[in-house]
Amino acid sequence: MLRYTISTVCLWLFAVSAFAAQNHIGGLRISPSADNTRIVLDLAQAPEFTYFSLTNPHRLVIDLAATDDSADLSTDDDTGKLVRRIRYSTPKNSQSARLVIDLTRDAKPNIFAIPPDGPYGHRLVVDLADSSPSGSSESSSGVLIDSVNNKRDRDIIIAIDAGHGGNDPGSIGPAGTYEKRITLSIAKELEALVNAEKGMRAVMIRSGDYYIYPTKRPEIARQKKADLLISIHADAFSQPEPRGGSVWVLSMRRADSELGRWLEKTERHSELLGGAAEVISDNASERYLAETILGLSMDHSMSASYALSQNVLSEMRTVTPLHKRAPQAASFAVLTAPDIPSILVEVGFISNPQEEKNLNWSTHRQRLARAMFNAAKSYFMQVPPDGTLWASLKERNRTHRVRSGESLSLLAQRYNVKVSSIKEANNLRTDVVRIGQVLTIPST
Repeated sequence: MLRYTISTVCLWLFAVSAFAAQNHIGGLRISPSADNTRIVLDLAQAPEFTYFSLTNPHRLVIDLAATDDSADLSTDDDTGKLVRRIRYSTPKNSQSARLVIDLTRDAKPNIFAIPPDGPYGHRLVVDLADSSPSGSSESSSGVLIDSVNNKRDRDIIIAIDAGHGGNDPGSIGPAGTYEKRITLSIAKELEALVNAEKGMRAVMIRSGDYYIYPTKRPEIARQKKADLLISIHADAFSQPEPRGGSVWVLSMRRADSELGRWLEKTERHSELLGGAAEVISDNASERYLAETILGLSMDHSMSASYALSQNVLSEMRTVTPLHKRAPQAASFAVLTAPDIPSILVEVGFISNPQEEKNLNWSTHRQRLARAMFNAAKSYFMQVPPDGTLWASLKERNRTHRVRSGESLSLLAQRYNVKVSSIKEANNLRTDVVRIGQVLTIPST
């Protein structure tokens, strides 16, 4: 009798031990983007898994060993256009769980586990590379650029990057506010302002709640032929006291390393050098020419970035206190495009309770967006990019105030126009001009 009792207890302890070793799915998140969809499973323990793909219809099947299938796989997240649904199917055995991801089309999976980190526990990440990304065929950005037939009078393109997104919430305020939601809201406000301005057009690096790698964000801006990249973030600190906005540009050390990286990628020189890349080979002298041209491009980009950041700070101080009154330099990956002026704007400290409250106020977010817009507009009014409508208008509407010793013939020579053209543009009947007279200088 005692032997039977001991055996029963041992079996019971074994069963309890086996049950305790069972893994459990604690949550499910989906983050779709233009060319990739990420699915993250929160797990109680490190997962043991295998997977395979099926067609007709397209599915990805994941087997999780020693895992129960009691968790709810429904989600409030937007699943995007690639994932139809996620469901359970008949497992290999009673101790495992089989997940099936129903897809609308073929996708290349990349699946890996992540150990606990900070507030996150064990995770299984499923990256699905879309075989037919939406960005390859649609033109939802509204940017019309025909490089063959439209050489002039194009829009100034502002790329707007809402920081973080998807599985990366960014910093979280004391009241639970996610940085990713604040940045996207401000980005959409800025987008509306830019698109309402004739001669300007906005493109969104991300338009929804999905994650894009920082190094890919400037690449998207380049694909969209952006003239400026504005990345929007909210600062945070371990203590609640710090407050105020700041603007960041790329550090010289990171700029030098990025320039070296681009020089090594000779197959991508055409992205920065245009037609010049076709005549630059890899010998020493012509490689030096490439280095010089790329260096000039980087110098111009950084100079423009610094001037723009000063404009933004000047506008932001009317909306919010400034944490840093001068532009700051850092090694942020999102700022590394060597040919696109790029700035990162910290709109305030989300870790400060009062600033978190302000950032949750729609009027405050609109004012921050307006400050960035005014800064960009004032900059491009002074130095519009070549070939844009604003450059054309500035060229047409040049003015000159006559100074002592100047004549029509001297002004015609200086601006490379005919004397008769200046007289016609200003309705002059004689060649006589007076000191202080403002003349319109016609385009060449």
